[in-house]
Amino acid sequence: MIGIDEVGRGAWAGPLLVVAANLKKNMELPEGLTDSKLLNKKQKNLFYEQLLITCDFGEGWVEVEEIDNLGLGTALRVGAMRAIGDIGEYEDQDICIDGNVNLLKESFDKSYARVGADLYEPIVSAASVYAKVLRDRYMLKLHFKVPQYGFNKHVGYGTQTHIDALKKYGVSKYHRRSFKPIMELL
Repeated sequence: MIGIDEVGRGAWAGPLLVVAANLKKNMELPEGLTDSKLLNKKQKNLFYEQLLITCDFGEGWVEVEEIDNLGLGTALRVGAMRAIGDIGEYEDQDICIDGNVNLLKESFDKSYARVGADLYEPIVSAASVYAKVLRDRYMLKLHFKVPQYGFNKHVGYGTQTHIDALKKYGVSKYHRRSFKPIMELL
């Protein structure tokens, strides 16, 4: 089975990342792997390093401008298609997507959505961890370009620190202008 999860859906800044994970032949997933939201930073980074050995990953990055132009629903579908396209060769496998929307239903007959899949399906947990670590690293690099927004702490999500920075410094090119809290500040 291929597992798909995303990170950055609700962020006010930065890209959306959809990841497809596929276990390599004759490999096993690391013991204790679970939803990235239940792991601390050290655990996520440790699992990430292990997963690089045991799994193939496809990345579906969707940039801020695309999210603003397409809308979040379409952006998620685009990200999922990019992730599957990036994963390389795979058998005619089931594709389990975390959530309640099958982002690939029009293109893949064996795709389905499952709420909580990142907790109950280990290969989706692998996609969850990989996506979270990769996007957090991206947002850390972005922090060094525009440190005043504090992306290293909130990775683009709507925290009070982020709101205060937006009020003080205004909206950057890294913010999603189609999101209501950002529109209200423009």
